[in-house]
Amino acid sequence: MAIHAADAVERVQRLIELTERLTELVALEAQAFEQRRPQDAAAHLEETSQLANIYRHESARVRANPELVAGAPLAERTRLMRATEAFDAVLARQGRALEAARTITEGLVKAIAEEAASARVTGVGYAKGGAAAAPAKATSLTLNKRA
Repeated sequence: MAIHAADAVERVQRLIELTERLTELVALEAQAFEQRRPQDAAAHLEETSQLANIYRHESARVRANPELVAGAPLAERTRLMRATEAFDAVLARQGRALEAARTITEGLVKAIAEEAASARVTGVGYAKGGAAAAPAKATSLTLNKRA
């Protein structure tokens, strides 16, 4: 999907609208993670994904051909730069929130695994010849990095 624009002015205006909406959505996601409510981040996931794809595509087009926006007035191009800076700041905020959520999740998984291991019954019964049986061997626990 691409932005359709008649000229550089319209293209810059559409890019500003796209960037501002994407900034708003990513800020909502970051806020959801900061409030420890990741389920709330899923509310706009489809729209965010679509807009991020368009943003990525259009950014690459403009980088490859700066003439697509060069004809727009300086004030509009400056507005686009400010919108992009705000988007970058929100992305950094979201990155910090996601890292914190990941750290918390990993800590919870580790605590649960340790608790499960400590609750395991060890050394029940007797071995051959009446000696106490060796403690049960630990079993592995597989964690998915995407958790």
